[in-house]
Amino acid sequence: MSTKRLGFFTRLLDDASPQERYRLATEQIVFAEQQGFDAAWVAQHHFHEAEGGLPAPLVFLAQVAAHTRYIRLGTGVITLAMENALRVAEDTSVLDLLSGGRLEIGLGSGGTPTSFPPFGLESSQRGAVFSQNLATLLQAWRGEPLAGTDNRLYPVAPQLVNRVWQATFSVEGGTRAGLAGDGLMLSRTQPRPADAPNLTLAEIQNPIIDAYLAALPAGVEPRIMGSRTAFVTEDGAEARRLAEKGLRRQAENHRANGQTVHGDTLDDHIRAFDAHIGSPDQVIASLKQDSALARVTDLSFQVHSIDPPHPYILRSIELLARHVAPELGWTRRTPKSVTSPLHELV
Repeated sequence: MSTKRLGFFTRLLDDASPQERYRLATEQIVFAEQQGFDAAWVAQHHFHEAEGGLPAPLVFLAQVAAHTRYIRLGTGVITLAMENALRVAEDTSVLDLLSGGRLEIGLGSGGTPTSFPPFGLESSQRGAVFSQNLATLLQAWRGEPLAGTDNRLYPVAPQLVNRVWQATFSVEGGTRAGLAGDGLMLSRTQPRPADAPNLTLAEIQNPIIDAYLAALPAGVEPRIMGSRTAFVTEDGAEARRLAEKGLRRQAENHRANGQTVHGDTLDDHIRAFDAHIGSPDQVIASLKQDSALARVTDLSFQVHSIDPPHPYILRSIELLARHVAPELGWTRRTPKSVTSPLHELV
């Protein structure tokens, strides 16, 4: 497999005002570009401040595009079932042009069940609505007539059809993404089956990768993103100290929502949330135990649910690029020029 691509993933969870959250996340992405990261990803979360703090990822990425030149900008994910597919088509089409063709579109059907009713849906409808909206989105990007009319998307965006990523927790979802020729997005952690609570993340995700590769049409290059929680400092003991508060808070939130979290020590929480924490050498050794990560084309690192102070996030980004990612198959690339970046238009 060719050299892996490196991504930074943020969920905007700083203990700050919304405006400050957006400013800090922008600074992190700008810094990641300076360190050579290939992509930056943001997640969409409606209503719930403690889950992600960003309901409008395309709006946010538009202003990030104004402050960056080379780093690719991705949604991880847009919860498409809650969206108007034609508006997503229009917004992504315009944003891709303004960013110089840097947009990547991660899509998912999931989301907090209580978020669906305000959008006129029940959570049980999300799979069917996602499929309908995805078909409309692809039709619009391709410039096909819409809803039995002569109307077509403007500006047309057929290039985006080949930049779709599907997020999934299941083998069936891996097959679906493969058959479509889309990218596969694997989560930083995911629930264990009730009858196999001690499965490793790799043991859960390798079968998803197998299904994806088996379903991928001949001649289509695989795109497999492995997202992982990784927090790196020069001092491993300091990394553990900074991680303890955030991981404990995450465990408490899970239990309050009726989810099981085994154990109550820091190491228990590290295992429960599949976190990689410590010095560069410690994090490298930990990540190299992950056989699923060895198979991905795209490495994506985030500090959720550790949520250390902002300066430590920046230092972790730097250490990941300088020391950790090169040991996992990433090579820093010379940035390619982009056309019509937003900051040259304003």
